[in-house]
Amino acid sequence: MLITTSVLGTPTPWAVLEHWTSWMQRWLGTDWESRLTTWLVTKPLAILVLFLVAVAARWAVHRLISRLVHRASEGLMSPILRRHREPEPDQPPTLVSGRRVQRAETMGSLLNSITSIVIWTIFAITAVAELGYPIGPLIASAGVVGVALGFGAQSLVKDFLSGISMIFEDQYGVGDVVDVGSASGTVEAVGLRVTRLRDVEGTVWYVRNGEILRVGNKSQNWARTVLDIPVALDQDLHKVQEVLRDVAHDVWDDEDFKHLVIEEPEVWGIQELTPNWISVRVTLKTAPMEQWAVAREMRQRIKLRFDHEGIELAHPTAAIWGQPA
Repeated sequence: MLITTSVLGTPTPWAVLEHWTSWMQRWLGTDWESRLTTWLVTKPLAILVLFLVAVAARWAVHRLISRLVHRASEGLMSPILRRHREPEPDQPPTLVSGRRVQRAETMGSLLNSITSIVIWTIFAITAVAELGYPIGPLIASAGVVGVALGFGAQSLVKDFLSGISMIFEDQYGVGDVVDVGSASGTVEAVGLRVTRLRDVEGTVWYVRNGEILRVGNKSQNWARTVLDIPVALDQDLHKVQEVLRDVAHDVWDDEDFKHLVIEEPEVWGIQELTPNWISVRVTLKTAPMEQWAVAREMRQRIKLRFDHEGIELAHPTAAIWGQPA
């Protein structure tokens, strides 16, 4: 016979254990030992195994995506795919490969996010089912909530669909300089809902993808430096064009700019004829986002060369009449 109370009347550990056992029998039934084992050992172990499987699946899928991104960025494709992915005649191989790396990394980031959401959603539903709760009402409720959100958050759905379309169509990526109408600048982040831009003054702009109606990408594949040089009306235009052609060719041959200017410069000729000046246009095809650096170098060299050759830039020719003193 067990002693259930001590001499002072306080319960002994045996009494506490007997009380706890009787409570478990009333809560779990006669087979309380097996049910207790199920809730404390079997189900947690099953959920742990499901969690490890989800982590392993996520790691494997992300590793596969990373390898595909790496292969796509390096161009390690089959001959059939490579034959269909040859660069266009006006696109140098280096620019195409750089754009391929940028596109592959953006697509890899999107695929990683989507696969993570899918894997963890499946894990959560499977864990709920393992705990013994019916998942049918949960899935039905999720469907109803999804329809409600679809009607109540149409702009959010529009932003998501627009973001996915822009990423798949490669309209722009991180690092591009774009003009989206309401803002322009360098793309710092591309999300499914918003795009983050930073302009030349350092201001950060958050633009909703659903509100972007047009995109002007200033750094995709290649760019062009366009300079309109105004000269005085009495200058020799043949000499002006020849000097501009020489200056542009010097930049083309310069080792510091050889990787920036990707084609032979061109002088297109007279662009504007006014009563005060004549504008002559010179163009240089450059690497993406290098057109501004090439333009600054060209302006400096043109000014020095014009001073050396005695060519006058445009200057005011209007006469000012005043009343004599």
